[in-house]
Amino acid sequence: MNEKLLQFIWQFQYFNRDNLELASGEHLSIIKCGVNNKNQGPDFIDAHIKIDNLLMVGNIEIHNLSSHWLKHHHEIDKQYSNVILHVVWQNDCSIKNLYGQTIPVLILDGRVSKLLVNRYINLLNASGIPCHNHSFPVIDELSWIAWKERLLAERLERKAIHILQLFKESNNHWEEVFWWLLAANFGIKVNTLLFEEVAKSITITILSKHKHQINQLEALLMGQANLLNGNMEEEYPRMLQREYVFLKKKYNLNNISIQPNFLRLRPANFPTIRLAQLAMLIQKSSHLFSKVQDIESFAEVKELLAVEANDYWHYHYRFNQTTIYMPKALGSQTIDNILINTIAPILFAYGVYNKNELYQEKAIRWLTETKPEVNSLIQEWQDYGLNAKSAFDSQSLIELTNNYCHQKRCLECAVGNKIFKGLRY
Repeated sequence: MNEKLLQFIWQFQYFNRDNLELASGEHLSIIKCGVNNKNQGPDFIDAHIKIDNLLMVGNIEIHNLSSHWLKHHHEIDKQYSNVILHVVWQNDCSIKNLYGQTIPVLILDGRVSKLLVNRYINLLNASGIPCHNHSFPVIDELSWIAWKERLLAERLERKAIHILQLFKESNNHWEEVFWWLLAANFGIKVNTLLFEEVAKSITITILSKHKHQINQLEALLMGQANLLNGNMEEEYPRMLQREYVFLKKKYNLNNISIQPNFLRLRPANFPTIRLAQLAMLIQKSSHLFSKVQDIESFAEVKELLAVEANDYWHYHYRFNQTTIYMPKALGSQTIDNILINTIAPILFAYGVYNKNELYQEKAIRWLTETKPEVNSLIQEWQDYGLNAKSAFDSQSLIELTNNYCHQKRCLECAVGNKIFKGLRY
């Protein structure tokens, strides 16, 4: 028996409550099962029970074996001195509290549906999405929408914690944090760390001084990303080299040891192209995060991010390698990715920090207007009959999969709760 399952069974009273008796033979009535305690201490607090005719108010502790009370050293912990009932699967020894008083014990073995226990075991042993053989979404439409909202909020809240740590690191400068996050996003997975280090090595103050010179912006970004090393055959990259040598010395820029990765990337995602597009975005806009805060229309956000690398890159993917003409505009899928992974999270974090729900609501609203991600995880849900219609859906499903399904947290999931609900004793 799993202790988490026992806590779940107690919380929802999924056991036979007829003629309840304690291990001592006394009659037990459960008036209030208590509130699930998420902090240290007993599993449930503020419970109300009656033993024979004696009304008791206090806490409940749940264990698989009653001897786990001693294993966890509760007998010397003051937090457990007000436990009025010890709920166990099996009672293998008598337990006393800090004051030497014997704690009443309720044994659940024999009072819980075997079907419920077996289904839980099957879910724990399942691979991938544990309940994939059920007809999704299992719960009714309103409950499903509410659960997705909770999942998305959890995902954004976790990202907000990271962003607020960056905010402290930046000496409370939101524009700087936005620059770091935006650059990291442009690097996509394989070059995220490199792009983030480049952004942190070049402050927005430096960028603002050169925002009207695209070649100087490119020189700063490409140089710091170790893309201007070696001999250059063409005049444009040679000019960038000269600019970079001057600017690096002027601003005493730190060397970055991470090397750019081109391996197994589509040419459109080469670090050269991504940095050229990022440079153009910097030139095109100033105080980007302030603009994002003020914008209400999702279409305006997309327009703000719709940039195209300068003319040199129309004929190149890498320095010194000429190709056929192909404008290097930021694609709609990339723009959606930036909104999902940078703009929505930082807006949400900004709202959390300033206790302003309007920014949090705007972040969520924009996600409902953004196309969903296309990846194997979302495809798996689609194969099971759940289609993601927007980034709101896909981000919720990613959170559900990574932090509930893969962690076997079925008992904390609205879908898992529904599956177990009909299996009470």
